[in-house]
Amino acid sequence: MAPPTTSRISRDGVELSVTTWGQPGAPVVVLVHGFPDTHAVWIPVAELLHADGFRVVAADVRGAGASDAPDGVESYRLEELVADLLAVIDAASPTQPVHLVGHDWGSIQSWEALADPGFAARVASYTSISGLPLDHASRWVRAGLRRARVLTLARQAGRSSYVGVFHLPGVAALARRGHRAVQRSRGRWAATLQRLDGARTDAEWPAPSFGRDVGQGMALYRANFRDRLRHRRPARPTAVPVQLVLPLRDRFVPAWLFEGIEEVAPNLERVELDAGHWVVRSHPAEVAHLIADHARAHPAAGNAARSVRGAGGTAGRRAMLGR
Repeated sequence: MAPPTTSRISRDGVELSVTTWGQPGAPVVVLVHGFPDTHAVWIPVAELLHADGFRVVAADVRGAGASDAPDGVESYRLEELVADLLAVIDAASPTQPVHLVGHDWGSIQSWEALADPGFAARVASYTSISGLPLDHASRWVRAGLRRARVLTLARQAGRSSYVGVFHLPGVAALARRGHRAVQRSRGRWAATLQRLDGARTDAEWPAPSFGRDVGQGMALYRANFRDRLRHRRPARPTAVPVQLVLPLRDRFVPAWLFEGIEEVAPNLERVELDAGHWVVRSHPAEVAHLIADHARAHPAAGNAARSVRGAGGTAGRRAMLGR
């Protein structure tokens, strides 16, 4: 296999670093990473997809890795992330829809993008891993309060307590100023990922930019969580076929959060994996296989002819044991 190439895309004054495996002409898979990662979290999956005949594109999102980190919390609103993602897709595959895959925050911003029918027309299939639409999270919390599901809500509050910490006054600024101290914890973070999730770390992941990525990445939470969880927004269903990968040992995004997700994804298939949150690193072969199967089941041709009404729903549910 030829080594990947790296290029830069500019959107609204922000330059994004984009890594690409494979040559033009093959079906395009776009991988979107989460927090506090970079494109490097995807390297094992990307290499397997490349070997399987796909052209694979993975960008560092704004504020992470080799991409620019604009100032101001407002620069990290979902609207900006979605516009960046569309710029990456337009550059990678200007004429054909792509197969989109998101993990963690990459999944959150991808869900947001697919709520726009114009964006959805650029996507042939979507694989979501450990991330859900923030609007759905808001509805889930409200439904839990109505049903007095106090224990479940309390359990999730404990799992998501770090989000509240990120919102404390001065925490994000302190993390940015103290990025060298955070950087020194990179080795401990890698050891924790290996111990808790069996995630395979190396010189490229966690990224050498880990300290900066943590400090800047907090802006994702500060710019979006409070607003989206406070306000009621109607469900915005997407026509894109969605494969929802549920790691059953995910400590941050448990499967119960996806109750009722079919409201926004009527053409949905759930897949359970015996894995933790960083399944893309602990089980790259299984993840690559699922992405490839889903992409081949929904080729780009004819994507524009779909509609939410005609998409239908799939009740299929596959299970795959982790290694």
